[in-house]
Amino acid sequence: MKFAKPQGSGVIALSFIAALTLMIIPLPEWARFLRPEWISLVLIYWILALPHRVGLGVAWCMGLLLDVMRDSLLGQHALAFILIAYIVINIHQRLRLFPLWQQSIVIFILLLVQTTIIFWTKGVIGEAPGIWYTLLPAVTSAIFWSVVFVLLRHIRRLYKVS
Repeated sequence: MKFAKPQGSGVIALSFIAALTLMIIPLPEWARFLRPEWISLVLIYWILALPHRVGLGVAWCMGLLLDVMRDSLLGQHALAFILIAYIVINIHQRLRLFPLWQQSIVIFILLLVQTTIIFWTKGVIGEAPGIWYTLLPAVTSAIFWSVVFVLLRHIRRLYKVS
């Protein structure tokens, strides 16, 4: 039996670099809490598309990298990303069958879990912001999910990422 060689590792890496860039671009003060969770959206997409290539290890590394880039408590995003990745890996076959609007609802719930973990870890160290400021990124991420999904699916098909 011959197995196909994985292709497109560079495309996956570039999509995560683009997401990291979008996460650290400075925004005006009024829009700071409206920033979608780009890394989470890209991570969820690649887990849905290629669960055998993108999984818990990538989630952990991206979380640690985001923690270092944001100068936050080391491991807080890594913990949240690994939990989200674990859930998506377990439900990816069902989630693929949902239409985009239903996927957006699931993404909203997943990102509520993520923001709850981050809110909790910030609360433990005494830096917790207002609860509404932690919920807004989940809302904007759910809104942007269909755009991210369609764009990354087009890129995956164009570059034959497998």
